[in-house]
Amino acid sequence: MFSIATMKTRTGVYYILSLMLLLCVSGRAQTPSFMPGAGSKSAKSDTTKAARKPGSAWTIDRLGAHYESIVDTIPHNYQKQAVPAMVADAYATTGNLGAEGQTQLFFDRKPTSDFFFNDALRAWMPQQEETKFYNVYTPMTLLSYNFGGNKKSNQDRLRAIFAGNVNRRIGVGANLDYLYSKGSYEYQAVKDFNFGFTAYYKGDRYGIEAFYNHYNMTNKENGGITNDLYILDPAELQGGVKKIDPKNIPTRLSAAHSRVWGQQLFINQSFNFGFWRDEAVNDTLTREVYQPVTKLLWNLEFSNARHRFINTNQSQASDFWENFYLNAEKTDEKTRQWRVSNTFGIELLEGFQKWAKFGLTAYARYDMLQFNQVADSVTMLDPLPAGLTPLPEGINVSPVGRQNLLWVGGRLAKRQGSILTYAADARFGLLGDVIGDVEVKGDVTTRFKLFSDTVAITARGHFRNVAQPYLMQHYISNHFAWDNDFSKTRSLRVGGDLTIPWTKTRISIGFENLQNYVGMGLDARPFQDSDNIQIFSATLEQRLKFGIWNWDNTITYQTTSKAETLPLPTLSLYSNMYLYFKAFKDLYVQVGVDCSYYTSYYAPTYQPATMSLHLQDEMKIGNYPFANVYVTCKLKKTRFFLMMSHVNQGWISNNYFSMPHYPLNPRRFQLGISVDFAN
Repeated sequence: MFSIATMKTRTGVYYILSLMLLLCVSGRAQTPSFMPGAGSKSAKSDTTKAARKPGSAWTIDRLGAHYESIVDTIPHNYQKQAVPAMVADAYATTGNLGAEGQTQLFFDRKPTSDFFFNDALRAWMPQQEETKFYNVYTPMTLLSYNFGGNKKSNQDRLRAIFAGNVNRRIGVGANLDYLYSKGSYEYQAVKDFNFGFTAYYKGDRYGIEAFYNHYNMTNKENGGITNDLYILDPAELQGGVKKIDPKNIPTRLSAAHSRVWGQQLFINQSFNFGFWRDEAVNDTLTREVYQPVTKLLWNLEFSNARHRFINTNQSQASDFWENFYLNAEKTDEKTRQWRVSNTFGIELLEGFQKWAKFGLTAYARYDMLQFNQVADSVTMLDPLPAGLTPLPEGINVSPVGRQNLLWVGGRLAKRQGSILTYAADARFGLLGDVIGDVEVKGDVTTRFKLFSDTVAITARGHFRNVAQPYLMQHYISNHFAWDNDFSKTRSLRVGGDLTIPWTKTRISIGFENLQNYVGMGLDARPFQDSDNIQIFSATLEQRLKFGIWNWDNTITYQTTSKAETLPLPTLSLYSNMYLYFKAFKDLYVQVGVDCSYYTSYYAPTYQPATMSLHLQDEMKIGNYPFANVYVTCKLKKTRFFLMMSHVNQGWISNNYFSMPHYPLNPRRFQLGISVDFAN
């Protein structure tokens, strides 16, 4: 039987940390010799100049397009990563670091994935669009360790990133993220172990980028506390005693846990057709460089995902769940999915001639998916065994489901230029459940000089008419079963951003019309609302600075035309006031207090058996500020922070719930350190 709370994790973390430090110090590599001018047939080596250049990072999408990213070595707001409530300005969570949650800022949400169990852990799980490739002139290892809490509620997180180049064309990388937190409340422990590898080769004609991500995430499920008065007014339950150890608060479940684990392999290959041309090095020297004109691309993606839910306490289960379709004594169920995707495309590249002002891509993508669920054999018996619930009429879910999906699409993009850039994507479903699917999206950005600085205006939008994921249509488990025939969801979104650098201002506005919206209802099952639902959002980001004093604010206003179907907090904000200065020649210091707040609304609640957040109409959540006091420093290549999180606990109110029956972590002291080992 799994027992996460009894593991001696901190000792294990110290061992891993010591081992990685030893490897970083002893495994120093030679600085690679870089040749200036990628694609040059003959160019003089200049390793001294190259060694002074900073490294770069980028991510790729499913068509191999590059998007510039950063190497995370800045000290600013380093402390936010250790607080679950700081994942988003309005975040509904079960409370623990690494636990399930969902942003309540509608325009930041992602669509429901094919394997919806993973969606609530999106903030902690490796994502394809966030996987970074690095080009570094000196091998780099970033190692960080954060910890907090006490012996009963300790929270540990160890992360490591390695990147190195064999030469100017070949680079490799690796990453590790180990998170273990017992949680402030009982039966809330989390253990996540994620790792991955990246590699690339960038040649004149041939290029390849590949990554492998693996995740293994286990969460104890306590179902929330049994009585909210343990937080709101413990004296009423304890005969006048006002304080209670959070670990002594009883929870609705004590023998349940969820686990999701899986992997993703992505390989993107391209072959360029072009010509050699002369490029001036200076007034007297030229060199030949390869100019690609057309690119053939192919990428392969393989992924699998598994979910397991176990509960062995039948008396608690009878109070928590209404239905028992497969086993009245205990629950031990698995759901699996695998996917193989192939994408073939051809791209006319931007900029190979002066008149080629944009790039044009056409592609086809073919997906094969398989879903394996619990086999329903018990409910075929007549009479039904004692304690079991008959399946609702019309439900007949196969234990194995398959999909074969085909899309064709195209992209028109201009990414070069300082005045105007744009991109437009469209794809159309031709085979399987996605027949008739349409997805069109685009954005355009213009920049212009105003008062000796550059103002940027971006407009963006999308139109989608898409089918529902397989598991939202067909699913069976011990406590939940559905066999839906949902219509396609239609979504029209428009919006944009205005960025004014000299005033440190950014304004974002968005509007969306949804029809046939699908969500999780009051009974924790999928439902579809055929009405048109309108959502409007406006966000103001404003930074103020006077000398070493800084005040950063983000305020978001949201409104929804049908709050009973799609509830959202009307107003949310994040405010961070701090001093930022340099001390003792090389020490950069940030000292401040930050706070998140959102207005009350009927926040979603959490269903452990499906790891999903669903509607509820019994309890409003919000109208509570969550504040932290912190010190963040950087000394040469070392960052560290000290923080007292939830410092305002009990000052004004005790209503610090994030979802019904799921309180946020109480006040706690936390520390973290990150070291950049440049080998």
